Amino acid sequence: MAKNKNLIMTEPRALFTHFFVAVTSMLCISFASCSDDENNEPKITSHNPAECITDAKKLAMLRSMKDLDGTGRLYEINYTADYKLDKVLEAGYTETNALFNYLASILYDKMPEKKAQVSFGTGCSAFAVPDSKNSTFFMGRNYDFCHASDDGDGYQSIAAILVRTAPAGGKKSISMVDALNMGYSKGFYNDGDTDLSLLMGLPYAALDGINEDGFAIGVLALREEQTCQNTGQPRIGTTTAIRMLLDRASTVKEAIEMLRNYDMDMRGNGTSNYHYFMADATGDYAIVEYTFNKGEKIPHVMEVLSDNDTLRCVTNFYVSPTMVGTNEGWGSLHGRERYDTLRETLAANNYKLGASDAMSLLNSVSQPPSALITSQTQWSGVYDFKAKTLRLAILREYGKMYDFKVE
Repeated sequence: MAKNKNLIMTEPRALFTHFFVAVTSMLCISFASCSDDENNEPKITSHNPAECITDAKKLAMLRSMKDLDGTGRLYEINYTADYKLDKVLEAGYTETNALFNYLASILYDKMPEKKAQVSFGTGCSAFAVPDSKNSTFFMGRNYDFCHASDDGDGYQSIAAILVRTAPAGGKKSISMVDALNMGYSKGFYNDGDTDLSLLMGLPYAALDGINEDGFAIGVLALREEQTCQNTGQPRIGTTTAIRMLLDRASTVKEAIEMLRNYDMDMRGNGTSNYHYFMADATGDYAIVEYTFNKGEKIPHVMEVLSDNDTLRCVTNFYVSPTMVGTNEGWGSLHGRERYDTLRETLAANNYKLGASDAMSLLNSVSQPPSALITSQTQWSGVYDFKAKTLRLAILREYGKMYDFKVE
């Protein structure tokens, strides 16, 4: 990986290779979905049960999911039901399983016999830059996480889901979900057996996304005690915050002000703490972290880091100066090599990249399959803030890409 740090600027052969891959990829792109043959329609069939859903419109929604590559690795769904964000925010459930059990009580038509079991985890890399040629901005995002097999000797294959939402009174958006966090693995949708009821919670499982106003956000892991603010404001959890911001924020500044009105509680959301990377169509960007003061252990201080080109990228350690010397503060090796590659490449290109170069940079910091947790790149996405689009590659297959647009 080290030899690729300046691939866009300093290694012509590497640049040609990535440019060739990007151009080749563009030849097989179609909006909303992509297959090897443009005339092949994505599969839209499902015979799986949805035991807790009886409403005809909800069932039609769940059964409209598309298998975009025909192998059960990438799906798309147009989520048309009311997912009742106001009620979720008012209820204040923050622990993942508690949240999804509450969602069952308000979104299902009948209650399940067993309580939901939902996990959460994310490694990841992200950056935001102006386009090198046009008047737009890009956010690049790798979602890195490896779900270990039950015996611990391998890994499970995930199903990634592109979720479209258009809430009444809110903003349209597209967002990405790791369905294995909800227990849905590769090919689950048409296996004839897996209950689809839990898919009703998809809007609250988003890990990154963009809305119609060109606001985008992603979440990244930190190996530190989990955030718990306690100022007396309403409580909000990790992914519920992503849902709220995609539905209601037009800019980074608006998103930050919304977060300040809540006590963030990340306890029970996997085993990590998390920070957010966000950017918008005005060119603004920020890293939002929750830190602690000297002598403390529980993160509770919201910090916003922005307005400096060195803050245009982030991986899996704190960039806040207040966290220097802590386990995951500046100097941590957690995601350090990826961070150095991002920062050095962006600096070498004067912090401007074209769309194909942005995807090439994600390629250079992507991670191959491994049984080590947080080490596998499940998807790479380049968000275009002017077009409100996402160009997506799954499992490091950069020769085959998918384009999605907020519409």
